Amino acid sequence: MRQTDNPSYIDLPLLTVVLMLCALSLIMLYSAGGENLDQIARRSMHAGFSLVVLLVFTRIPPALLARWSPHAYAVGLALLLIVLAVGVIGKGAQRWIDLSVFRFQPAEIMKIAVPMMVAWSVTRSTLPPNPLFIILSILIVLIPTVLVILQPDLGTGLLIALAGIAVIFLAGIGRKFIVTMLLSLAVIVPAMWVFVLHDYQRSRVLTLFDPWADPLGRGYHVIQSIIAIGSGGVQGKGWLAGTQSQLEFIPEQRTDFIFAVYAEEFGLIGVIVLLTLYLFLVFRGLLIAFHARDTYSRLLAGGISTTFFFYVFVNMGMVSGILPVVGIPLPLMSYGGTSMVTLMIGFGILMSIARDSRSRGWRR
Repeated sequence: MRQTDNPSYIDLPLLTVVLMLCALSLIMLYSAGGENLDQIARRSMHAGFSLVVLLVFTRIPPALLARWSPHAYAVGLALLLIVLAVGVIGKGAQRWIDLSVFRFQPAEIMKIAVPMMVAWSVTRSTLPPNPLFIILSILIVLIPTVLVILQPDLGTGLLIALAGIAVIFLAGIGRKFIVTMLLSLAVIVPAMWVFVLHDYQRSRVLTLFDPWADPLGRGYHVIQSIIAIGSGGVQGKGWLAGTQSQLEFIPEQRTDFIFAVYAEEFGLIGVIVLLTLYLFLVFRGLLIAFHARDTYSRLLAGGISTTFFFYVFVNMGMVSGILPVVGIPLPLMSYGGTSMVTLMIGFGILMSIARDSRSRGWRR
């Protein structure tokens, strides 16, 4: 059906899957959180507020988002500097700003602000962008990434970097520049290992290769998670019936390791369903990017969709033991208000770009 110019248009397929994941999140948090109804009430409030934010962003035209990009990036950098100066410390990391009524994590803002800024930057040049604009874009990505890693928050820092790099690649860069970037990484990564990463972060990377070397210490998280996922089998043990989760062998099961709880209770079939929902969101976002009216919208939609894929892949990878544990929650499933708001902003932007593209006769 040809879509008409309706300012109240909402991408129903995208919104439906987002709501399904939010509902599934409540079901899983009830199990992972020890059947705590107060926690479910708080999560429901997070979801309700986030959905309002999503609806607000669906009404913001992409052209206006483009004009806001430098301001959003500058505000995000300022907040990151404030965090390093006077941020709240929790679990050994200085990541939050406390406003008494609530506290939030400014690094989450950069997951959206960085791809916005990179998309705005590369569209100042002809595409594919010339080397000067590529270097500028890399600096745009590098500055907030370093500030976040210094908190320390390696997982969020990597996601911010991936969000910006995804937009750079989508803009189109030459083979020589790709080789140069890879060679640069070959130099930067060892330097980061020695001078930037903390001992516990290096330990997490080493644990990837042999978690059983310290099963009651640094390998405990991954080992318990792998046991939970494997014990779920094909059909799972059933909701509220997972032994690893209900007996609290799985650490951080409301946040980073909620996928292990889900896999134990719903098994392979449940995991396939969850992956299908996630992949639908990714491909829907890429479809919106394909039909976008202008380069900025196309790059931003593609960057948001690609970053969401990385978000899911890294969490599931670390929980299943194929990637280091870097503290990345499972999107829309793990407990956390700031993370959910950021994700909803991203989906709201995608819906805004989809609404803007209807004038070209995009058929769903």
